[in-house]
Amino acid sequence: MTAPRTVLTAGLAELRLSLDAAQVDRLLALLDLVAEWNAKFNLTAIREPLDMVRKHVLDSLTVQPWIAGPFVADVGTGAGFPGLPLAIANPTLRFTLIDSIAKKVRFVEHAARTLGLDNVQALPVRAENHRPAQRATSVVSRALAAVPTFVEQAGHLCARNGRLLAMKGRDPAEELRDLPRGWRVAGVEQLRVPGLDDQRHLVILERDAGT
Repeated sequence: MTAPRTVLTAGLAELRLSLDAAQVDRLLALLDLVAEWNAKFNLTAIREPLDMVRKHVLDSLTVQPWIAGPFVADVGTGAGFPGLPLAIANPTLRFTLIDSIAKKVRFVEHAARTLGLDNVQALPVRAENHRPAQRATSVVSRALAAVPTFVEQAGHLCARNGRLLAMKGRDPAEELRDLPRGWRVAGVEQLRVPGLDDQRHLVILERDAGT
């Protein structure tokens, strides 16, 4: 049987991500924590170990090339994806993980504490109600909502020169026709998750300089 560590290290190599042994250990320990809490709190429907490596950790890390610091917000983080894997991969950046479901935020706090991630803050709040003292240079979400809704809910969390990063499945072209005023599409990247054939796209949004 293929071990999760083997799948993870091969996937990281395919993504061209150079993480040290301690970071790899933390990623695997994170999945152990998810599995432990899943038994009690049903954090995620993905439960098979290799699926968790691919659909949680590697999927989260596909967006790594577009993450810019120093402040990153993960909106609708759920069980901590993509925020926790990205925080493990980027220990010098500060991450704020936001979700409106309290039990999921409690898990994220527990995971960050257990894994020694002092660069992670978790908040039980709806994004549209959050007024941060420091706006994020990257605001990321994974399959949270239609892109226009994401912009409406989370655009105010983004620094003036920052970016919104919407991780989507299928080609999101139809969603991009009705963006709120003041935002523009800076690019749409096709992503590939190692070991998966599912479609993945990243929509990159910036403030319109003309507004």
